[in-house]
This record gives sequence, C-alpha cells and structure tokens, in this order.
Amino acid sequence: MGVSQDNAEFAELFAASWDPCLRAVAATTGNLTLAEDQTAEAFARAWACWRKVSHHPAPRAWVVRSALNAGASWWRRRSKETTLTSQDIAAADGLGTGLDTALLTALRRLPARQREVIALRVFLDLDIDTTAGQLGIAPGTVRAHLSRAMAALRSELAPVMTEIER
Repeated sequence: MGVSQDNAEFAELFAASWDPCLRAVAATTGNLTLAEDQTAEAFARAWACWRKVSHHPAPRAWVVRSALNAGASWWRRRSKETTLTSQDIAAADGLGTGLDTALLTALRRLPARQREVIALRVFLDLDIDTTAGQLGIAPGTVRAHLSRAMAALRSELAPVMTEIER
C-alpha cells in the first residue's frame, strides 16, 4: 500500500466519518467544543497509525473510542468535573450536530457507559458484538445498557414528544 493510497483511504474515511463520529462523541460528552477537540485528536491519532486502523474491523468505532479515551485522559488530568450547562446544550444544538436539545439533555443524564453504548449502537450503527469489543464488555452487557438507556430516554422524552405533537 503506497502513501498516496493511504492518503486517499484516510481522506475517504475522514470525509465519510467526521459528522457521525462527532455526533457520537458529542452525545457522549454533552459538550460540542470538547467533542470537536476529542474527535480531531482521534482522527490525528488514526492518521498517525493508519496502517493499523485501516485494517480495524470498524475504523469509525476506533475513532470514537479513541476520542472518548482522549476525553477521559483530559478529565483525569483536569481532576475536577465541569457540569453541563444549558449554554453547552444550546451551543451543541445550534452548531449543527443534528442533535435535538431535549435529546442531548436526556443523553447527558444517562450514565457514561450507557451514553457510550448509545453512541456506538445508535449513532454509528455498530452491531452488538462490535460495540462490546470496542467497549471491552460482554455482548449481554451491551444489551443491558442499551435497554436501560432506551427506557430512560423514552421515559424522559415522552412528555417532550407529547408537547411537540400538540
């Protein structure tokens, strides 16, 4: 595989995957600015080890997992948590992530692992086994987290949907 072919393959992945990966990371972190930074960092890492990533069964999932790992490292370094504000939610909605404000708010209330499962299963449309492999958990655990997350989201968003339908 030549350098120009590597460039073309990576450029194709980047063009096709930036938006879905950004949405998945934004849904998980709840902060668009942070998600953009983490996603950019993950794509830079993907390019740096492209020969390995290009053979990965789910390169998009690799990018999202890498972005989430970068965020976890950032939080550990920072050593204190910043709460999600309504400005963060409005900014994420207003800058074209395609995520509804009510959905982003509801996602942010989920535990981190449930957000990660939603990001990989729903936003990236990965199967159960691939999601489990990316998160280092059993497929049954993915199903349990997905079920709990979907139930929580339905419960929280049902009143919003009823209001919209009126």
